[in-house]
Amino acid sequence: MELHMHSHHLEHRLPDWPAAAVSGFAAGAVMMVLELLWSSIFQDTSPWATSHMIAAIVMGPDALQSTTFNIGVVAVALGTHYVLGIVLALILAAIIAPFHFDSSVGMVLLTGAVFGLAVYLFNFYGMVRFFSWFADMRGWATLAAHLVFGMSAAIIYWKLERPLGQ
Repeated sequence: MELHMHSHHLEHRLPDWPAAAVSGFAAGAVMMVLELLWSSIFQDTSPWATSHMIAAIVMGPDALQSTTFNIGVVAVALGTHYVLGIVLALILAAIIAPFHFDSSVGMVLLTGAVFGLAVYLFNFYGMVRFFSWFADMRGWATLAAHLVFGMSAAIIYWKLERPLGQ
């Protein structure tokens, strides 16, 4: 019996872009639900505070003046959140495909977790220079949500992807 080792060297292999976009949308929804549940159940804050912070990326800091439900703020936050989720999943797929990180469930989940960690660090220690209000969200709960996002995006992509020619 021959043992095959999965090689994770760079190879020209394009991702399945539609699968990546769907996985980003779905993983963004998972993360959003987790954030709403977490803020409603375990934190003593408005469940709409995160929506105001996300909307402020597009609408500016004036969106932070309130944390009550506002349909306009929530709509902008949803749009922004889903666009970012899709873009991030496209980046993740562009990493997974050429390195064959989709060779096993464990590898794709590990890749997603590392990606989620990288996104967390980028957002809350890099982008916070431009969007200072996100500094308040640093912590293990937000880190866990980003790990779940990365792993969800990776596993959903893995389940949906179709190699070229199929």
